[in-house]
Amino acid sequence: MVYYLHNGSPIYCHSSHDLNSYRYITANLVVTNLCTPSELAKALGVSNRNMQRYAKTLREKGTDWFFNREEKRGDAHKLTSDMLKEAQKLIDGFYSVVDVARLLGVTEGALRYHIKKGNIKKKWKL
Repeated sequence: MVYYLHNGSPIYCHSSHDLNSYRYITANLVVTNLCTPSELAKALGVSNRNMQRYAKTLREKGTDWFFNREEKRGDAHKLTSDMLKEAQKLIDGFYSVVDVARLLGVTEGALRYHIKKGNIKKKWKL
């Protein structure tokens, strides 16, 4: 557990692995003027810019953003699952990677990445 003290009294605590609570609590300390971003950054040994960013996010997007947002990292925004299926059909129909990319409106590199990763199976070679 991580405890935050103010004048010797505990004001917040969270699990050491809870990154969203850490971001919210540090932003809240800055927004409520209990400390400045630079003081907090120096005390925690992190970037001053991160503290400013967390505080700005709390002011603009509110508390819910820290705890109820969808995690978007790891999602391929260029190739959805439907596009991957369509690409697989075209590759199975002996279209070249360049042609498939042009037909789907994505880059050739995006398709080659998914072929290398194994999401699209290229069964033929010339």
